[in-house]
Amino acid sequence: MIKVIMSITVALIISMALIIACTVISKKSILDREKMSPFECGFDPKSSSRMPFSIQFFLIAVLFLIFDIEIVIILPMIITLKSSSLTTWFITVTTFMLILLAGLYHEWNNGVLDWAN
Repeated sequence: MIKVIMSITVALIISMALIIACTVISKKSILDREKMSPFECGFDPKSSSRMPFSIQFFLIAVLFLIFDIEIVIILPMIITLKSSSLTTWFITVTTFMLILLAGLYHEWNNGVLDWAN
């Protein structure tokens, strides 16, 4: 038990020493116009670098990623059909699909999928 406590103490001391050393060593850069401006091959940018981003597009992209990962989860379920009991497999797949459909309905009901707004 004493070895565990000593290991935790040494780990905490080392990590705190590194945090303090990094804070002391790092120097704050002066935020001037040249350092804060975007770099485009040495020229001043022709337009604003802070273009407005569509939240609607972001939500659709997140939904796509979520459903893409869920497809990766569903595919091995087909392989496990051979080695598991049919009722357990069917209940698992049905529950998973109902959760997916409930999430899709919730997103649809909140208007995330409407591009007209």
